[in-house]
Amino acid sequence: MSSRVETLEFQAEARQLLQLMVHSIYSNKDIFLRELISNASDALDKLRIASLVDDGPRVDPADLQIEIEVDREQRTLTVRDNGVGMSRDEVVGLIGTIAKSGTAELLRKLRESKDTASSDLIGQFGVGFYSTFMVADQVTLLTGRAGESGGTRWESDGGGTYVIETVDDAPRGTAVTVHLKPEDSEDRLFDYTDENKIREIVKRYSDFIAWPIRLVAGPGESSRDAEGDEAGESGEEADDKPLNSMKALWARPQSEVDKAEYDEFYRHLSHDWNDPLEVIHMKGEGTFEYEALLFIPSRAPFDMFTRDARRGVQLYVKRVFIMDDCAELLPNYLRFVKGVVDAHDLSLNISREILQQDRRIQLVRRRLVKKVLASVRALQETDPERYRTFWNEFGAAVKEGLVDDVDNQEAILDIVSVESTSDAGPATTLREYVERMKDGQNEIYYLTGDSRAMIENSPHMEAFQARDYEVLILTDPVDEVWVERVAQFDGRPLQSIAKGQVDLGTDDEKKSNELEREQQRKDFAALLPWLAGKLQEDVKEVRLSTRLTTSPACLVGDTFDLTPALEKMYRAMGQNVPHTQRILELNPTHPLIVGLRKAHEQDPDATVLAETGDLLYGMALLAEGGELRDPARFSRLLADRLASAL
Repeated sequence: MSSRVETLEFQAEARQLLQLMVHSIYSNKDIFLRELISNASDALDKLRIASLVDDGPRVDPADLQIEIEVDREQRTLTVRDNGVGMSRDEVVGLIGTIAKSGTAELLRKLRESKDTASSDLIGQFGVGFYSTFMVADQVTLLTGRAGESGGTRWESDGGGTYVIETVDDAPRGTAVTVHLKPEDSEDRLFDYTDENKIREIVKRYSDFIAWPIRLVAGPGESSRDAEGDEAGESGEEADDKPLNSMKALWARPQSEVDKAEYDEFYRHLSHDWNDPLEVIHMKGEGTFEYEALLFIPSRAPFDMFTRDARRGVQLYVKRVFIMDDCAELLPNYLRFVKGVVDAHDLSLNISREILQQDRRIQLVRRRLVKKVLASVRALQETDPERYRTFWNEFGAAVKEGLVDDVDNQEAILDIVSVESTSDAGPATTLREYVERMKDGQNEIYYLTGDSRAMIENSPHMEAFQARDYEVLILTDPVDEVWVERVAQFDGRPLQSIAKGQVDLGTDDEKKSNELEREQQRKDFAALLPWLAGKLQEDVKEVRLSTRLTTSPACLVGDTFDLTPALEKMYRAMGQNVPHTQRILELNPTHPLIVGLRKAHEQDPDATVLAETGDLLYGMALLAEGGELRDPARFSRLLADRLASAL
């Protein structure tokens, strides 16, 4: 065979891409090795597919592998495979021409022939090879096409031209030799002849590639294995054990994976030494195929509620690691879920690092969310103890989804558990509450607050306790938000017992009490507007209450008013919300209120009456956990009143 050497120019687009590749596209220079390994894996997959054809090359899959060879003295790194290789024309077409992917071309042909044997191919674009110029002064490629004699050598320094040569002694497969630039830690250009660095990159990005990746010693060198022992003589394998595990549990049928393997993989993935609470192994089929292996931890991470909390789901494409903490795959309220999603055909940008907005990604996200919520619901029904563990650890985060994820609001409501006045024991679900509702009760009653004790002792609870109505006790900060967004559950509206009017009497009781209430309205007709005027800076109305039995007064809001806690929360987030004035309700049968009415009838201008009104408002504010505007004045008035009573 005659040697034919040509010097050719890159396409104009290819030259531009080379400049972008070196300066901006990839944020992490380690990516170059991932790309070379992915290309090598593609070549091995293509050879395996070709061998299935009747007249295809005969190969033993057990002999197929990827080798990484380093030469410290010459500062070179070579990635070699014994896959399908390339012809001279293919080299020119795939490397000299931009955006031309051999894998994409093969997939197109196989799809046209409805052949599904290509499902393990990785690459979907042909520019990853150019990433080598981030770390190289020069790149040499030697390749031999399976079934053909001779081969092709390609070489370039990343400038405007490349040299291509026909050679006689190329083995089957492809070897890419990267002539490395000097190490530069400031530019994050590491020493890629360091075996530990190579092992680190392979473990991170290519651990689950289906073909073995082995590290071999370069000419005239010996290598040490991970423990530092001599591995062999010049040119021999440094360590016959592959650098990658090749154990992609998610790609195996669920029936073939036991609990110990799931637990081990979870610990490897999450660095959590506890076993996972639940394993979710699923496969999506149809127009877009993917596998997912998700884990619900048994304990919440310490940083779950910090702004920079890491999300646990990793994204792979055909077993090649793409990114950690893939925010597009799960919503923020499921940020505690760990796991892997391996997509078969994904729209990625040119660097494989930043996902484009893709309707298929949105489809995967919807399916993953529904599967996680369904798994929690199954726990709730079949294993209450494990469900309680889940809710105690992650319930506060899951309830964020009631605000953020309208599409799945009903599914989240089905798994919500909250404390209730019916029992101080385990929390209740909303459905269980509905089943226990009294005849004639239409609303689901709740009250928010800082603690169970504060809510149970709140004046707002008195009428409900007297008539044995169950009230949900909501003490998480997020509860203040989601109850404003969720209108109803199972057709029953949610009603705060600290808002609006409350009258729990039956129709007969209301009729029999109407005369008494009418008399009370007449008796207090002068006091209520007078007190409203005295407290006009703090309240917008003073009225008689039907919810109080033992307390003299309480503060309530209109049906659609913000609660004081929610107001405070918004201000803490920097939102300038207007102050919402409350309504002061008085218990017309309490001795203090009766005495205040009589004193007002005798001398409405007495100074002590105005001070009593201030004390009454302050007591109502404190009873619901509020903060006094002027605590010193309140204490002084209270001390004076106590002193006068002695």
